[in-house]
Amino acid sequence: MALANWAGNVRFGAERVETPASVDEVQEVLASATRVRALGSAHSFNLIADTDDTLLSTARLITAPRIDTEARTVTVGGGMRYGELAPALEAEGWALANLASLPHISIAGAIATGTHGSGDGVGTLSSAVAGLQLVTPAGEVRELRRGDADFDGAVVSLGALGVVTEVTLDIEPTFAVRQRVYEKLPLEVALAEFDAIMGAAYSVSLFHRWDAPDVVDQVWTKARGDEAPLLPGSIGEASEQVHMLAGVTPEATTPQRGEAGAWLDRLAHFKLSHTPSNGDELQSEMLVPRAHAVEALRVVRGLAARFAPLVQVMEVRSMRADGLWLSPAYEQDTVGLHFTWLPRQSEVEGAVAMLEQALEPFGARPHWGKLTRLDPRVLAAVWPRLGDFAELARRCDPEGKMRNPFLDRVLTAGR
Repeated sequence: MALANWAGNVRFGAERVETPASVDEVQEVLASATRVRALGSAHSFNLIADTDDTLLSTARLITAPRIDTEARTVTVGGGMRYGELAPALEAEGWALANLASLPHISIAGAIATGTHGSGDGVGTLSSAVAGLQLVTPAGEVRELRRGDADFDGAVVSLGALGVVTEVTLDIEPTFAVRQRVYEKLPLEVALAEFDAIMGAAYSVSLFHRWDAPDVVDQVWTKARGDEAPLLPGSIGEASEQVHMLAGVTPEATTPQRGEAGAWLDRLAHFKLSHTPSNGDELQSEMLVPRAHAVEALRVVRGLAARFAPLVQVMEVRSMRADGLWLSPAYEQDTVGLHFTWLPRQSEVEGAVAMLEQALEPFGARPHWGKLTRLDPRVLAAVWPRLGDFAELARRCDPEGKMRNPFLDRVLTAGR
């Protein structure tokens, strides 16, 4: 069958695709298949979700949100997208602390791969998880809550432990955000004042297009207060709505220019009502300890001449440390170096390998859902709990029903 990921660079090899709408139906699919991989919104760029047997789409696992006001949590079907949950929360006066760039991604898929937004004081999307309901490969329905023995290993799970049918997330009272975009920040100022810039607002993203080597083209700030961020250097606010890619209409981007609006209309870069692009791109991301971010950026900039023709834009974001075993921010404040590439697979794979090798001395971790070499030696070095995760996966799935070559490489590295 012909089924592809969002970018179209991966053609899944599944013999069948099932779309269960209930726990019972998930159990039936698991019982009838030899190998299963769960598939969310397919916004991945590698073979993490591939299988030669059965793809289990979570698209219909979208139970209505259940808000617990006392616990300040919401429980929702794992297949629901963030952009669908957000209006339901806002209607009841609640909010999520963070959103990724795209509200189009599924909740279970995003947390399973350690996806994140930005903000010095804000955690990854996975860090907001307070509980999980999953169906194990043997068909057992298992509930895990924050503080349980296996919880920290089960949130960013790469789909290795079973099918997540419900997710419970932390929520907080709704809040307003003002988004402003500043243009043409000198690169040396950005590096010299990195901490001040990344901490200038609730959420900050730096966009570097690489066509002007000494300039950060845009600084996107999302502030919860009324005051505009104070940024160093000679930099001015964009005079009109902009897109981070040169020459692209900003119609799909969320409102800028400091106009106050609800969190769900500002924290993501793109509107749910618009497709942010046609998927004609590839993505990779390396996540480095905050303490090494500036040095790592200098190393990356030194490689620019070798692969700049392949880059559409690089985004720099920050996130708070957490305790989830396979989280990019496990036990360290982290900075993500995210690359959007032209869709030239073989050339981009070579550039990604070069980046990973250059950033290895800094303990850089690859994003689980993006292009990566999956070097077992590096994986074992940068995720100290990988061995514990491999043991958890073997305990939950002794017959390897959820396994595929991607997972085999990861779990082998954890031995």
